Amino acid sequence: MSRTDPVPDRPKGEATASTDAAFTALLEDSAEELYESAPCGYLSTLMDGTIAKINTTLLTWLGRSREEVVGRMRFTDLLTVGGKIYHDTHYAPLLSMQGSINGIALDIKKAGGGRLPALVSSLTKTDSDGRPLLIRTTVFDASDRRAYEQELLRERQVAEGARRRAEEDRERLQEALAVLQSSLLPAALPPVPGMEAASYYHTASPDRLGGDFYDLFPLDGKRWAFFLGDVCGKGPQAAAVTSLARYTLRAAALHDPDPVAALTTLNTVLHERYAAGDPRYCTAVFGVLEPDGDTVTVQLASGGHPPALVLREDGRADYLPTPGGLLVGILPTAPFTPARTVLAAGDTLLLYTDGLTEARTGDQRELFGDDALRDFAAGLTHTGPQQVITAMTGLLNSFGDGLDDDTALLALGVPTNRPHPVSDTPT
Repeated sequence: MSRTDPVPDRPKGEATASTDAAFTALLEDSAEELYESAPCGYLSTLMDGTIAKINTTLLTWLGRSREEVVGRMRFTDLLTVGGKIYHDTHYAPLLSMQGSINGIALDIKKAGGGRLPALVSSLTKTDSDGRPLLIRTTVFDASDRRAYEQELLRERQVAEGARRRAEEDRERLQEALAVLQSSLLPAALPPVPGMEAASYYHTASPDRLGGDFYDLFPLDGKRWAFFLGDVCGKGPQAAAVTSLARYTLRAAALHDPDPVAALTTLNTVLHERYAAGDPRYCTAVFGVLEPDGDTVTVQLASGGHPPALVLREDGRADYLPTPGGLLVGILPTAPFTPARTVLAAGDTLLLYTDGLTEARTGDQRELFGDDALRDFAAGLTHTGPQQVITAMTGLLNSFGDGLDDDTALLALGVPTNRPHPVSDTPT
């Protein structure tokens, strides 16, 4: 057939047969039939609530006959006890004031004792003078919605339970970490004749084990050893290195208390232990205190650690230089820098880890730095070790979230009041 060939005509009447049948069906489908078989429930009540009309859909949901309901029951008779209370205290007053109310969740009672979750809307029909005549109410089956809401509630309860358990687990973990962290530090500093000692440990995160450590212990009847260090990294691996470093230094000091020798021993142990796998190292300061009359001689050595700060009673605050000391454990052999100073009455030696000087301050988040620390310490030269630690603790707290690393502080000093030379300061 070519494009110009005419399309054959359909037989007369064939094109409109199905359309005519549809229109005929629509004309036969009365408004009453549409009302009765609607996919939602309909009812009309008098102003006292008596049900005057109800459709088949709602009767089927209720499991009741029309004779049981029309003229014999009120709308509130279809509601549960809670639904009745809500209707009387909220639904009816709002409908009276507004003339309509939409989408209120109510439970409808079934004849067999079951419940139908429903969304109910009502409209007050008035006469030409505005006087209320009756109330028309539409009821939508909300069973699927209720099931969905209940599922959401269950899921939320499950999630809330998981959150609570996670929080409880986190609290238990923090408690365990705190116990483990405390085992890596002395419970209290021992009293040193002729001296005062104080310390502080700041944990940047309760969820992580820190790598900072310190200790103070007697060598013999006259000398005392001390050390302070910072292990690279955080967590259980760092804690293992911390424990190893602490006990290695204590053992090394009893064998040979020379500060360089103690750090050399620690270097050998760390390198032999970790060189073949995940390298682990630390910075450390090790020293020996030897009281002599009204003064205390301090011999120390440093391996890559920030220099100690000496606060003099005459108002000076200066760093004790220890240049060239290499990180402990990074090489098979490493040089360590020795230093010596003498503390007189009123002098304090302050050791710290780099969390203090690397704290971020101000709007520009600049490093706090060595100069700022020295300037701050200069205002503490007329105080003792405990007062120095108290002031430093306040400084650390002032950094807020700018302090994101663990920080250990250890202050050792000679008191000015010699009749009371002993101090036992808890960590």
